[in-house]
Amino acid sequence: METILGIDLPTWWFLVVGGVFSGYAILDGFDLGAGALHLFFKKEESRRIALNAIGPVWDGNEVWLVIGGGALFAGFPVVYATVFSAFYELFMVFLVMLILRAISIEFRSKEPMKWWRQLWDISYSFASIAIALALGLVLGNVIQGIAVDQSYAYRGTLLDFFNPYSLLVAVTTLALFMMHGAIYLVMKTENRLYAKLTILVKNTTIFFVLMFALTSVVTLLFVPHMVARYKEIPYMFGVPLLAIVATANITRQISARRYRWAFVSSTLVTASLMLLVAVGLYPNIMLSTLDARFHLTVFNGASSPKTLKTLLLIAAIGVPLVATYTAFVFWTFRGKVRLDDSSY
Repeated sequence: METILGIDLPTWWFLVVGGVFSGYAILDGFDLGAGALHLFFKKEESRRIALNAIGPVWDGNEVWLVIGGGALFAGFPVVYATVFSAFYELFMVFLVMLILRAISIEFRSKEPMKWWRQLWDISYSFASIAIALALGLVLGNVIQGIAVDQSYAYRGTLLDFFNPYSLLVAVTTLALFMMHGAIYLVMKTENRLYAKLTILVKNTTIFFVLMFALTSVVTLLFVPHMVARYKEIPYMFGVPLLAIVATANITRQISARRYRWAFVSSTLVTASLMLLVAVGLYPNIMLSTLDARFHLTVFNGASSPKTLKTLLLIAAIGVPLVATYTAFVFWTFRGKVRLDDSSY
């Protein structure tokens, strides 16, 4: 099998897909977290400031989701077909909530009536929470495995996805995004809203730490295949160690009110948790609970070597361009939020 820098092509593409989805989790994660916290702000001005903190970036952050879906389809078409068929209902809910979040942001300030703005505030917060939970639910089932048969077709039901472990991962995902979003908002605000957010940052961090610890213990006890890879390659224990150290550093930076560094740490936590899952699953992408022979791996689910090689060249050009554009947008709209006539 052809390799690049000693790594085979399917594994390279596995890393690309994982990296793009990690980028989405980091970028849209704080948007969703800000939305989940939206109803904690009681004043009209506070809600407008919170919306305008994510206003210039939220739609651009969703580009990473589109790239991730395209990368999965191009590099692992069999996996794409199985995943989107199995999670069809959840993905439909996810897409509807994405649309609801978008129209809530855009429609909220179109009319001055209090009931109108309250309606869209509620729908915005509800959609953000639902999206985070749906993403966590899918992730939990991917970690645990689903009922896939020899033809890679899902043989379970929708209710099977709502198992205790996946629900736990879903709540942990929401907790992570809420913490990430609170840290982002506190960097973008000042005065009384800033003071309120300093409290929310501490509370959401405590919530995440508790959920992270609980999910880690449950995973160690009841999902042993996620630990097997780390036992085979001991130096991989550096990944969970990075997640723990970064989490600890968040609390340290928050105590010192160095919120930029706290945001860097929460970004590292999100990336390391995604890497944690990737290492635990590899070389599998989708586990079958019916028979280990039906697992979808980076090898039996990948496109042809020629396709993967061409795609890697395209990704090597395209992904840095999107990353550069994302960085440019964040740099352009850096600093505290100021409301004006063009604000939401």
